[in-house]
Amino acid sequence: MMNTNQPDVVLIGAGIMSATLGVLIKELMPETTISIFERLDLVAAESSDAWNNAGTGHSAFCELNYTPQDEDGSVDISKALKIAASYEVSKQFWAYLVQHENIAMPESFINHIPHISFVWGDENVDFLKKRYDALTQYPLFEAMEYSEDAEVLAKWMPLVMQNRNPSVKTAATNMALGTDVNFGSLTKAMIRHLQKLEGVEVFMGHEIKDLNQDEDTRLWDIKVKDLHKGDKRHIQTKFIFIGAGGGTLPLLEKSNIEEASGYGGFPISGQWLKCTNEAIIAQHAAKVYGKASVGAPPMSVPHLDSRIIDGKKALLFGPYAGFSTKFLKNGSYWDLPLSVEFDNILPMLSAGLHNLPLTKYLIQQVIQSPEDRLAALKEYLPDAIMEDWELAIAGQRVQVIKKDEEEGGILEFGTEVVSAADGSLAALLGASPGASTSVAIMIDVLKKCFSTEFATPSVQAKLLEMIPTFGKSLKDDASLCNETREKTSTILGLQVV
Repeated sequence: MMNTNQPDVVLIGAGIMSATLGVLIKELMPETTISIFERLDLVAAESSDAWNNAGTGHSAFCELNYTPQDEDGSVDISKALKIAASYEVSKQFWAYLVQHENIAMPESFINHIPHISFVWGDENVDFLKKRYDALTQYPLFEAMEYSEDAEVLAKWMPLVMQNRNPSVKTAATNMALGTDVNFGSLTKAMIRHLQKLEGVEVFMGHEIKDLNQDEDTRLWDIKVKDLHKGDKRHIQTKFIFIGAGGGTLPLLEKSNIEEASGYGGFPISGQWLKCTNEAIIAQHAAKVYGKASVGAPPMSVPHLDSRIIDGKKALLFGPYAGFSTKFLKNGSYWDLPLSVEFDNILPMLSAGLHNLPLTKYLIQQVIQSPEDRLAALKEYLPDAIMEDWELAIAGQRVQVIKKDEEEGGILEFGTEVVSAADGSLAALLGASPGASTSVAIMIDVLKKCFSTEFATPSVQAKLLEMIPTFGKSLKDDASLCNETREKTSTILGLQVV
């Protein structure tokens, strides 16, 4: 019987990252015992929840912030290639879980939806064409279509082109093989699977209050509070993964590992306009992403987003950014001030000074009126009226701030794993593209923190069974890329394009 006071592994947070890591560990090292602790009473109730998540199926097909334009006018596609390849790893793993009946009904978490990038104005059209030319040199993006023809664009996204000013030049790219992912549903399915396995315990309504590593045994002592009963107890473990979304940074600071020194966080809140008109929802069937405003954080790239949530089609526009000192939607306004420590105050101040456009942008977003939000929506939906939309609160994101020798501190837009040198602790910080690349990220955690076990022939063989392209590159191998996509699409019930 499992000793719940001394599991081999402790996962903090019941979101997509912990769920993914937990399932990977039990597949690769089935004798490992795992305890999962979640502060809330619901699984995937923060960043992984569909209504809180700004991006569902980030595969770099349409997100223009993943392909920045350099000063010389060229488009840097390196990040997009990496994300697209990582997303294929995720799909292979999900297909394996479906095929082995570890999770059921793939349509409950993944569905086909085209991914479209849409721009207007000569300068933006020129950028999009350069992006298209660069990306389509690689198999991962060779199926992408490009057009400046208004009639073609109207077929791809009729509501977006309806009654649009014909004198303004427009262009779009379309990836018909795009997907929509409900990471809340996927997380719940994986947690349900974990709960059926021997050696796994899930504790809801339990908050981690402190964690310390014994210098002699190298075991972690974790202080846990049952928020319903008020009881406190101590757990010992060899390995901790902190996947608590915005709650990760405070726990990472409590760990006192050297690698955490200098890290800070900048919280950004979000809001959606949610369509309430079923007729409009039915007429739009794509994720349409545009270019972000100057100074806007990457997760605030505007998009008109078709989704399937709990089996029902939904249409969202946004997100509109804002500022809150909370690190979690269900967090405390003291989260930001309490995260400031001696070793991160300089990086945080420096990052603030170097990101004044972001500060200005957030102030503008906070004070905007309903009419301002409607004006932003009408850039994507010219015929939009406010009566068809309602405001909804999205999740909190905490952008990573880290030390930098030249700048003092920089704001990192992305996902970052901080690991202890001895491999006994790993923590995930940041936001986009996060969930979509969760499998590749968690495999990297295992490679670093379980290096001995990871290198064994049995683990390597199992990885190849779960992810047939493991150790191979889809970037340049068209045959492998197309074969992989066809196989995973068939298993996941997606349209084979």
